Amino acid sequence: MPRPTPPTSASQFSKGELTTLRKAARNWYAKHARDLPWRRTGDPYRIWISEIMLQQTTVVAVVPYFERFLQRFPSVKELAAASQDEVLKYWEGLGYYSRARNIHKAAGEVMTQFGGTFPRTVDELHLLPGIGRYTAGAIMSFAFNLRAPIVEANTLRLYCRLMGYDENPRSTAGQRALWAFAEELVPDNDPGVINQALMELGSQVCTPTSPKCDDCPLHSVCRAFTTGRQHELPQLASRPEITSLIEYSIAIRQDDRFLLRKNPEGQRWAGLWDFVRLSSVDEGLLPERGLHADRAIPAKLARAVEQVTLASSGCETRLAQFITEIKHSVTRYRIRLQCLIADWENGQPTGSDIRWLQPDEFDEVPLSVTGRKFARLLQQ
Repeated sequence: MPRPTPPTSASQFSKGELTTLRKAARNWYAKHARDLPWRRTGDPYRIWISEIMLQQTTVVAVVPYFERFLQRFPSVKELAAASQDEVLKYWEGLGYYSRARNIHKAAGEVMTQFGGTFPRTVDELHLLPGIGRYTAGAIMSFAFNLRAPIVEANTLRLYCRLMGYDENPRSTAGQRALWAFAEELVPDNDPGVINQALMELGSQVCTPTSPKCDDCPLHSVCRAFTTGRQHELPQLASRPEITSLIEYSIAIRQDDRFLLRKNPEGQRWAGLWDFVRLSSVDEGLLPERGLHADRAIPAKLARAVEQVTLASSGCETRLAQFITEIKHSVTRYRIRLQCLIADWENGQPTGSDIRWLQPDEFDEVPLSVTGRKFARLLQQ
């Protein structure tokens, strides 16, 4: 069967098909929508926080963070008045910490530029740090019930299948086509309901693998379903090749305290505190089977780590103990993080944001996920 020409906008759908699509999505949503805390409010502040948290994070993971965050920062005023350290502490574990730094900055701008009242236009929302086209559309339609298109991960997949779009949806042309579709699809009446219905359908029914087409209320107007191509679409670009890295986290110990440093702007996990982290130790020095807590650290590796620790921290140290290896991923890197304790011997730590903390004080500062795991082991 020849492939249909991929449409460039919703104009490929008749008015009757668009009406059918909206009605079916609305009816399905009324019966199947999940009861989520950010759907029980029309407060633009709470909707904004939920949408930022949901970027790159699952709904199940977000709910407890959302509730705890809003308990501490119930309005944009409280968020703007807080320190960045405290905001990051309440964000700790959600990852992608630039989101937290941006909402803190944006809260300050809402207070200073808009008198504490959330803007009600897409153009004004775009002026706030971290608010792009999708987030602005979500706030406009969910909070103010104003007409605004949205395209995010779930609707991108749903729209590609509905349209039969078989080009890369993340390319410039693909984004133009999908946003044009979203623009024509969203109605004048109750745009927020339709947008949320389409997002929920994308999340719960039009899933990345094994889409539940027989249960989908839109399959009668879905180009991918009618041509049997729902498993082929969307045509996403291939994932980048994964690079393996070995890094070291060094907890420098002086008596009963450990050195922590605040990561500066422009570095990974900016604004968070961490132990001294090294990425420039010769990877060939690590034994093939890794380090073990009950075995001595190889002498050549110990000397190399101590030298790099001195260059990075300004402290002369002596490696004392291997604690654990933490495996984690950052973008396209798969990292084996070697966590070690080193005893301070001489020198003053470099950097302006440094603290010597006892283990029972670690909870006072925001740490990365791996930093927190290491801290928990030191607290034990």
